[in-house]
Amino acid sequence: MERSLAAFPIVGLVGPRQVGKTTLARLIEGRWAGSTLHLDLESPADLAKLANPELLLSRYESHLVVIDEVQQRPDLFPVLRVLIDQDRRPGRFLILGSASPDLKRQASESLAGRIVYHELEPLTLEEVGARGDLEMTHRLWLRGGYPEGYLAASDSVSAQWRENFIQTHLERDMPVLGIRVPATALRRFWTMVAHCQGQVWNASRIAESMGIDHKTARRYLDILCDTYMLRQLPPWHGNVKKRLVKSPKVYLRCTGLLHTLLNIPDWYALAGHPILGASWEGFCIEQIAATIPSNWGLSFYRTAAGAEMDLVIHPTAMKPPIAVEIKASSDARLTKGNWIARDDLAPRATFVVYPGQDRYPIEETVEALPVGQLAAIAEAGA
Repeated sequence: MERSLAAFPIVGLVGPRQVGKTTLARLIEGRWAGSTLHLDLESPADLAKLANPELLLSRYESHLVVIDEVQQRPDLFPVLRVLIDQDRRPGRFLILGSASPDLKRQASESLAGRIVYHELEPLTLEEVGARGDLEMTHRLWLRGGYPEGYLAASDSVSAQWRENFIQTHLERDMPVLGIRVPATALRRFWTMVAHCQGQVWNASRIAESMGIDHKTARRYLDILCDTYMLRQLPPWHGNVKKRLVKSPKVYLRCTGLLHTLLNIPDWYALAGHPILGASWEGFCIEQIAATIPSNWGLSFYRTAAGAEMDLVIHPTAMKPPIAVEIKASSDARLTKGNWIARDDLAPRATFVVYPGQDRYPIEETVEALPVGQLAAIAEAGA
């Protein structure tokens, strides 16, 4: 973040609500060498100050101006463009907000070439200090990485916080982002996707179950992806003479929200639930995505004949990928379909991520990798 502020006139910090964007911005302000101005657009007083935004902001041209909850005033983007074009000094603005299709479009149109974005994700294993600690790993997996949910006094308090988060996201945040969808319909859709965690997207099946058309189901999916609730993992497409699956796989990005939507209150309920393997897979994918550089590509590999690999990581287009299979048990062996996929992909390295503590070789260029040592994947792609 600080390196970006030293190079670009405007930096965007985006991510879901309650993930810690404001806390991070306050830390940056405290370390900033010059003067700062913080405007919270959920504060009526700060909104009133922006009655004439160009006049106000031009008076703080030597400050780092932090604009929190910028989605409240998308009309600010053209003003920021004018001010930046008058003075392209790095570190002029830090804007914080959640994303919506309209917000992304307006920001791209007004600030193209002037802004760099960073996405703040929920807490990771490294951030909570869970390297090699299975109890802390299970806690983060069960509760998810939203700070208040993870740090709650008990699993029941965490579950209540997550339920409140879901309701607030549907009933309050969506209208603020300009998304006009009934909260009950979107929650039902979200819950249905939770039951399909890690499965290939089938719009027709979900649309039929909800009594809507497939275009509406697609719209609901895009809404939850745009607001950082879901991840679409695209299929790998390479030059292999095999029939490949062409639809994406869909995951809830926060396993804590997944467990809340599926009424899984604690570790014992999760351990006996059919979603266990898919939940662990989604959890590991998010941890891996947070560990590797943001410009590396992610996909999955599956053929009609049954060869598959949970994750294919592409550091660059010119080099072989990294293959990752995810196991929810201590048995880190690859299946026949995994070995076939590995032969098809010809990866530079293959990892089997599992909830253990020992890293050991399975075969040449194939390793069992504990979830607490995911940095090895980034090292393999360097």
